[in-house]
Parts: sequence; C-alpha cells; structure tokens
Amino acid sequence: MLLKDLSALSSPLNDQQILQAQKLVEDLSSVQLAWISGYFWGVSQSPEKGESPSQPLLKHAPKKLCIIYASQTGNVKELAKSLQNKSKAQGFDVSLFSAEEYKPRHLSNESYVIILTATHGEGEPPDDALSLHDFLQSKKASRLDKLNYAVLGLGDSSYAYFCQTAKDFDGFLEKLGAKPILPRLDCDVDYELKAQAWCNSLLLELSADLNESESDVVVPLHIKKLDSPSPYNKTNPFHANLIESQKITGRDSSKDVRHVEIDLSGSGLTYTPGDALGVYYQNDPLLVDEILKDVGLTGDEMIECEEASLSLRKALTDNYCITASNPQQVLAYANMSQCEKLLTLSKEKELLRNYANNTPLIALLNEKKIPLLPLELTGLLRKMTPRFYSIASSQKEVGEEAHLTVGLLAFQKESHWRYGGASNFLSRGLCEGQSLRVFIDNNANFRLPEEDTAPLIMIGPGTGIAPFRAFMQEREARDAKGKNWLFFGDRTFSQDFLYQVEWQKYLKEGLLTRIDLAFSRDQAEKKYVQHRIIEEGETLWAWLQEGAYIYVCGDRTHMAKDVNDAFIKLVKKHGKKTREEAEEYLRELRKAKRYQKDVY
Repeated sequence: MLLKDLSALSSPLNDQQILQAQKLVEDLSSVQLAWISGYFWGVSQSPEKGESPSQPLLKHAPKKLCIIYASQTGNVKELAKSLQNKSKAQGFDVSLFSAEEYKPRHLSNESYVIILTATHGEGEPPDDALSLHDFLQSKKASRLDKLNYAVLGLGDSSYAYFCQTAKDFDGFLEKLGAKPILPRLDCDVDYELKAQAWCNSLLLELSADLNESESDVVVPLHIKKLDSPSPYNKTNPFHANLIESQKITGRDSSKDVRHVEIDLSGSGLTYTPGDALGVYYQNDPLLVDEILKDVGLTGDEMIECEEASLSLRKALTDNYCITASNPQQVLAYANMSQCEKLLTLSKEKELLRNYANNTPLIALLNEKKIPLLPLELTGLLRKMTPRFYSIASSQKEVGEEAHLTVGLLAFQKESHWRYGGASNFLSRGLCEGQSLRVFIDNNANFRLPEEDTAPLIMIGPGTGIAPFRAFMQEREARDAKGKNWLFFGDRTFSQDFLYQVEWQKYLKEGLLTRIDLAFSRDQAEKKYVQHRIIEEGETLWAWLQEGAYIYVCGDRTHMAKDVNDAFIKLVKKHGKKTREEAEEYLRELRKAKRYQKDVY
C-alpha cells in the first residue's frame, strides 16, 4: 500500500505524521524502502516506555565499509564525510580514515574499501597518502583477493597528470587481486554532480549486495548522531563585506597586487593559519557582453540554471566560468565550429593542453565565430567554482576579519586586455562595503607545528607570501620562541617587496630570525628563491638537523619544482647522500609533516 493512500484508511498516524512519512520515503529506492521497513519493524519491538531499553534490530549484520580519503585541501575530505553520512543512513557500519591515519596492512582484513583522493603537484599523491601509496607498490603488500573496492579522484584536466593518484590506487589494488565495485571516476574541477551520482550508484551496489547476504545474524543497529555541518560552508557561503582592497605593489610595478580585507562579523567563521578563503565571484559585465555579441545572443534569453529560471546574462555573470578555457571546451568547440586550426590542435594532446592553458574563452570563440543557441553556449561552459586564496592573517591578530594577498591576473591577447575572473572581481570589480560570498577551506596539510620552539623555513615568492604573514602573526601572538627564516622573491626590490615594512619590523624585533631575498630583475643575471636556497645550503642543512619545518607556497608549475630540486641538491651536498637518498630524505620529511606545500 502506498503511503499516499494511508489517509484513506483507519490509521494510528495523525495527518502530520502521515505527511512526515510521505516526505521521508518519497526519494527512496525499492532497496532502501525494504531496508527502512525492517528498521521500523525493529523499532516496534523495543520495550514500551518504562521498560529496559533495547536497540532496534536488523535481520542482517551491517556490512562493514571503510572509506579512506587523501586530501591536499578540503574538497576530498568534504566528499568523504558526505559519503560516510549517506552510508550510515543506509545502515552500513562505516569507518572513515584519512590516508595518513589508516594502517595499510589492515587492507587484507577489509571487505569493502572506498578511496577518494586528490592529486598533488606533478602527479604525486597528497602528503597524507604517501605511506599508503608507497606500501601498495612495495613487496610488503599482500594479495587482496577478498577485497572489493572503488576509487574516485578529484583533479583538474588542465594539468598533465590529471587524477594520477586515483589512477595509481586503482592500478595497485587491481594488481593485488582486489575487485572493483564500480569503475574508477576521475572528476574535473566541477565535480560535485558527477561525484554525488557516483556515490549514489556505489551505495545502491552495496545495498544490493547487503540484501543478497545469506547471513541471518540479528545484531543491534547503533544509530549515531551525524556530524552537524558548519553554518557556513561551500554550499552555504557567508555574505561578507569588503573592507578594503589596497594596491601594495609600487606605482611603476608591472604587477598589480592587492591587500584585501574582508569582514566576517556575525558569521562565527573561524580559521587557522594555513587555511584558505573560498570566494565566489561575479564575472566582468563587459566580458559577458562581448561573449554574447560574438555568438549572436542578446542575454535576455531565459534558461534553467541551478533549478531556477534566469536570464542568460545573469547566468553568465554569476553561474559559469567564462574567463579561462580548458581542453574539453577546445575539443567541443572544434567540433561545433569545424575550425581547421582547432581540429588540428585536437589531434595532439600536449598542444591541445598548452593552447587551452594560454587561451581565454573569448579568444577561443574568436578562432571562428559561429552563432550559438543559449544551451549550446552554456553547454560549452563549466559551472562556476570558487577560487581559493591562502589567508594572510591570524585571527589572534585581526579578529573577525580575513586578509588576502591577491595578484590581478592581467595580460594582452590580440590587442585586448584580459583578466582573471576572481582576481579582477576582488581587485577592480568590488567596491568597499559591497558584499561577496565566502567560506573557510580548511587545509590540514599546511599547518604550523604544535611545538612553538620548532624552527620554520618559509619559501613564498610573490603572492605565496600570504600564509607566512599569518604564520608570523600567530607566532607573535603565541609568543613562540622558535626561529623563523623567510625566503621571498619577486621582480624588483623597490616595486614588488610585498609587506616590506611588516617584514622589516619582524626582523628588527627578532621574531623573524633571517630573511633572504631574490629580486630577479634587479641585476643582469636573474636570481630566484631556489638560487638563494642553494647558496645558504649549509645553514639550511643545519636547521633541518635541528628539526626545522619547510613550508613552500606559490606557483606549482615552475617554482615549487625548482625549490624541490634545490633542496635535493643541498641535501646531497651537505648531507653527503646520493640523489636517490636525498629524494627519500625529503619524502620522509613530507610524511613527518616537516615539508609542506601549498601550491597552485
């Protein structure tokens, strides 16, 4: 009998309870309805009020499910917690571990394991997954013939090693004899819908397997309170106000870098040095108009977006990424336009990626202009995702504010100036006092050591300086006694020394023990932070022997790799090691959280 027919019968439920029951089951599958029917039967067998308490019963023992996540920032962890809560709601006995916490040898005792992972740097596993990644490809790993598994990866297809860590884990487990529950899913930056659909499919597969179990064991079902979400998060951002956006590069600088202060009053949001602020931005209205004109649309056309009816202009302003292009867009537009240049690029993977990484969307559309229908245009676009900025302040210093260091992305393309979406919004599109949507993105992999006596080595050229300003504010507030050494670099001393007065103050007061600078254009031979690291190798090695922590923040494409190579060279030379031993030394530092990176 359907619930909608209950009100026509003589029922022990009142009208409000019938409505609640209808709402509860309206989206459940037949498998889920069968499970909840058994659960309610178990509840009905519990003693009446005043009798000895008892747990509701299930016919089958809950299937044990182990979820392991490896997250460099916070997206994978958030997805893993969502899957954990959904799994609990369906009656699974769920364990949730970060890859760092999980003991790899326990895999041979598991029946069902789900791995959710990001990819770091040049196809490397996140720091917290290094041990698990190493174990699964080592001789220590045993056969896993009884294990059922699934792997989901989050990544960015603009990078060469898209979702490489997920591919690694999938390959390692399959080679050891484990059986996939579902095919691996590799998610791009707009991952939410695909990832949730995959998780739902996974739970249906597991629920079906649970129902097919031949076990008749009757066991207690322990209902645990699910984790309550934060009041403001990625899906429910806080409407903050801009306090100021002040240029901190010189008048003659070739860069426009802003110190941005955002008011979080009344939000209850808290953050730790090393965390990032997620920012939802609005696209430049002039760029929106240019795109509409190029594809022959007015912007007044109405479309369905985010379960709402919006004008196309409004959707392009608030809901879609319209600045950068990506390889999938180039392929799609090549087929739509039949542009010979784009079709040729599409045949060479590396050329395609380089073109996409260096060509804004508007320039892609201009390769061969064709009229597009509204849904053809939006079908080309990625949904807007927030931009993440390392927070440049400590709440012990600034209270209910968050400070950012924002470099305006600006370049000329075919005689037109083009700008980054979020950086343009924060630098030029938003006035003081106006509102923007923000949330805190926790980064557990970029944290100050618990010991305030531990020495810090901070490498942050350009806007990579941001988290180290927060580190110094925090260490000053905590009266930390550990030594602090900063490596900073940019183009010129006179125009690009970010927060110069603050760093000189910290140096004078003794909070900052050392500062080494590298301004690439102040002399004929360009010098960068990696050159300073090699020059100071002997002293840096001594600091490492004292237990120093290394922190690197900034560009992942070139800087982070060059800095890593510099540390390999200094460890080889001053630690008297081979290259392989030096690489292993740094890998062990990463496992011990003494070598942390926040790169983008």
